[in-house]
Amino acid sequence: MAVRPVPEPAPEPTPPAPTFTGGGELGFAAASGNSNTESFNGRLDLTYTDGGAWRHSASLFGLHSRSEYLRTHEDGSQVRDTRTTANRYTVTANSAYLMDDRGTLNTSLRHEEDDFGTYSRQQSLSLSYGNRVIENERAHLDLQVGPGYRRAYDTLDERNEASFIGRGLIDLRYALSQNTEIVNKLLVESGEYNTFAQNDLGVSVTMNSHLALKAGWQARHNSDVAPDRKRTDTLTTMNVVYRFK
Repeated sequence: MAVRPVPEPAPEPTPPAPTFTGGGELGFAAASGNSNTESFNGRLDLTYTDGGAWRHSASLFGLHSRSEYLRTHEDGSQVRDTRTTANRYTVTANSAYLMDDRGTLNTSLRHEEDDFGTYSRQQSLSLSYGNRVIENERAHLDLQVGPGYRRAYDTLDERNEASFIGRGLIDLRYALSQNTEIVNKLLVESGEYNTFAQNDLGVSVTMNSHLALKAGWQARHNSDVAPDRKRTDTLTTMNVVYRFK
C-alpha cells in the first residue's frame, strides 16, 4: 500500500513591513529698498507605521518675520532699527492604535509658543476616538473627538491657566486631479478659559515624485484675548514642498 506524502503546511503570510514617510515645506520672502522686511515659515511632517496596529506621527511648524523701521531720538534724529513682528512655533505628536479598518484610538500632544499672542504658551494632551468616515480613490475624511487637558500662560494677567477640554479634529483630503490635491484640517480645543480653533487649508500641485508647490491659508481663533488683541489671526503662504517615502 503506497504511503501518501504529507502536504507541507502553507507558509504564514508575511506581516507588513514598517514604513516611514514624511515631508517638509518652506517659504521665504524678503524686500529691500525703502522698506526692508523678511518673513520665513516652514513645516515638517513625519509618520511611522510599525506594520501592525500602531501609527505614530509628528509635526513641527515655525513662523518668523521682522521688519525695519525709523526710530526717532529725543533730539529729532532718526535711525533705522529692526523689530520682530511674528515669532511662533508649534510641535504636535500623535500615536494612533488601529482598532479596525476605520477606527483608531489616539493620544495627541500639542505645544505652542507665540511671542505676540495673548497666550504665549499653550500645552494640551488628549485622548480621542477617531474614525475614517469617507475613504475612496479621491478622498478621505477623518474625524476625532475626545477629552483632554490644557495648560496655557496668559500674558495679560501673567498667570497659568489649566482646565479640562474637549478636543475635535476634522481632516479632509480630496484629489482634484492626478497631481492636484486639496487638504483641510480643523482643530478645536474648548475649555473653561478659552476656545482655541485652527483651520489649515492647502492646495498642492505635484511637479514630480518628490516636489510640489503649495498655497496655504491658516486661520487661528482664541475666544478669550486681551482687549488690544484680535481674536482671529490669518496667514497666507506659498511654499515649496519636498516629500519622501
